[in-house]
Amino acid sequence: MKVSIVGVTGYSGLELVRILHHHASIDLISIHATKNIGEKLSDLYPYLLGICDLEIEAFDPLAIMKKSDLVFFATPSGIAKNTSHIFVEANFPIIDLSGDHRLPATSYEKWYGQSAARPEILDQFIYSLAEFTSVKGKKFIANPGCYATATCLALAPLLQNHFIEPNSIIVDAKSGLTGAGKALCESSHFVNIHDNYVTYKLNRHQHIPEIVQQLKLFDSSLDYIQFSTSLLPVNRGIMATCYAKVKEGVEASELEIAFAQTYAKKAFVRIQQELPELHNVIGSNFTDIGFAYNSVTKIVTVIAVIDNLIKGAAGQAVQNLNLMMGWKETEGFCMTPHYL
Repeated sequence: MKVSIVGVTGYSGLELVRILHHHASIDLISIHATKNIGEKLSDLYPYLLGICDLEIEAFDPLAIMKKSDLVFFATPSGIAKNTSHIFVEANFPIIDLSGDHRLPATSYEKWYGQSAARPEILDQFIYSLAEFTSVKGKKFIANPGCYATATCLALAPLLQNHFIEPNSIIVDAKSGLTGAGKALCESSHFVNIHDNYVTYKLNRHQHIPEIVQQLKLFDSSLDYIQFSTSLLPVNRGIMATCYAKVKEGVEASELEIAFAQTYAKKAFVRIQQELPELHNVIGSNFTDIGFAYNSVTKIVTVIAVIDNLIKGAAGQAVQNLNLMMGWKETEGFCMTPHYL
């Protein structure tokens, strides 16, 4: 299968290149960006020498459709929505890593502060949290956000089994700095983030509505969550710490069984006996989950960790591609976590 990447020089785009290089069924045929047109990707990023020596091309939808079978959009939110209609109207497959096709138009405009794609285009996309969404044979996939991925995977077993009070959920999520993208800004400046811990977008992070949207599929009685986001002084990784009130009569052993059964056949979710830590997933498509139940307060604490650039972006996009095509779900993921 021949694929193209739009937004190749961003962090997620570069991770797509790395993962697809290991994929037996994929031929990366073209790469696109708004800068460095005509330059080899490996000249800009020498670590890709011999891995991806393609020249960066200007974005041209018709040229992409002529030479490829599918396009990944690894662009910041606000870009894919402006051209996705060209591909949709041509019935040409898209996997969008941005937030542009995750929400209904009114919700997107409220949380992202810009106009949305046309409703008839949005309706063609399926939001695919890979462990819980059937995408085989689909052509237009909205990849979940990094915070949403970690949070929803952490809470799914509890909500599906109706073990927690759905509106008691509090999520304290933290991200490495790559989650902010490559654009320079004061808040991500080294002197502001190094040796520091900063909470940002309290109650207004754009991933909140997609999290609620997905969690309601697990338990329709859920109306809202309390959600906060903070920056960690590390390059990459997401840690979502989730708290919820356990319903009367639910035993700790039932929680353990729920997590074990939910993820028993999910290749990229690992239930850890100890509370998970970032080092164990960085560089991989794994989600590690651990939890503890306080029998005094009746609060369960669930911690999920992912690599925000892989499971939270490029990795889940390739996982969704595998599921879309009916390939082995783990194809392309020969890497183990970095750990150190």
